Amino acid sequence: MLNGLWLGFFMVAALAAFGRWLIGGDPTVFAALVDSLFAMARLAVEVMVLLFGTLTLWLGFLKIAEAAGLVAWLARLLGPLFRRLMPEVPAGHPALGLITMNFAANALGLDNAATPIGLKAMRELQTLNPSSTTASNAQILFLVMNASSLTLLPVTIFMYRAQQGAADPTMVFLPILLATSASTLVGLLSVALVQRLKLWDPVVLAYLLPGALLLGGFMALLGTLSAAAIASLSSLLGNVTLFGILLVFLIAGAVRRVKVYEAFIEGAKEGFDIAKNLLPYLVAMLCAVGVLRASGALDLLLNGIRWLVALTGWDTRFVDALPTALVKPFSGSAARAMLIETMKNQGVDSFPALAAATIQGSTETTFYVLAVYFGAVNLQRARHAVPCALLAELAGVVAAIGVCYWFFG
Repeated sequence: MLNGLWLGFFMVAALAAFGRWLIGGDPTVFAALVDSLFAMARLAVEVMVLLFGTLTLWLGFLKIAEAAGLVAWLARLLGPLFRRLMPEVPAGHPALGLITMNFAANALGLDNAATPIGLKAMRELQTLNPSSTTASNAQILFLVMNASSLTLLPVTIFMYRAQQGAADPTMVFLPILLATSASTLVGLLSVALVQRLKLWDPVVLAYLLPGALLLGGFMALLGTLSAAAIASLSSLLGNVTLFGILLVFLIAGAVRRVKVYEAFIEGAKEGFDIAKNLLPYLVAMLCAVGVLRASGALDLLLNGIRWLVALTGWDTRFVDALPTALVKPFSGSAARAMLIETMKNQGVDSFPALAAATIQGSTETTFYVLAVYFGAVNLQRARHAVPCALLAELAGVVAAIGVCYWFFG
């Protein structure tokens, strides 16, 4: 799928460039394509320099959190909820512990730990599945909740904004939090409706109602503030939350007598290795997106969408953020490239760049998650997993755009 998407970008760019040359007689379009290739390759390396430092730092602190037992504590905290949402999974089954650890790791931004834990959880769920080819209800719920991308600390988004020169990289903290909450809620409700889960169970309500009331009250508070005050609050909360969590990691490590320095170094080495492996993918996707933009094909698509939106009388500023939304279900690296390209061309603090960053932080690569998680146990029939996951992703995109209009005007 990723191979076809990458090749498709180049083929569309080539067709658009030849079209401009034949119809408009513009010979400079091919020079623009070549210039874009080298410019995007250089940009990829510039992004990676900061990414090396960010991932090394963040995964070092997260290793301290793991060693201090914070991830395991979150897993125990969420355990009773998942026992109710997956009634066919027996109490005490290993899958429940792995599932809760996967969600705890995702919430903390522990992507490197979340994926292998999630694959183990999917294999454990498969031991309870009477079919070797059709996904069970528990497996579908697990996949959709992963695809809804509930992440409390979008550190990589902050890093991309910092690399592009944002005055305040964490300004999108609250928009992402609200949009990802909407995505997760829609994903849960859609699966619950199809599977007829009892969300009114007292234990489920004990988990969901406080969160819903807190979020609703917080949104009501935001409704009393001006756009400038909301942006300032988002910045303050983003910075305080991020630094506060790092302090909690250190304090918990010290209390549990973890060798925090050694743990940090171990995690930092993992972060360096992960960043090093990302460079080829980032170069490939940024170059593909660059030639797509230089050929005029991307602008032609966006102008068409902008014209349709203008017919309805709506504001069209969000259209320039749509490339990130359109490719995100298929490829995280392509969406990341689209986000960086939008920030570079529109300005890192422009409305389209802020909306694209919020979309990137609040949605997930649905088809990639589907391929990896179901492919790990050779499942061929996804049943209602895809429509529920895509509905959650759509909710995240719509919420991201709406929240950005609310926050940034």
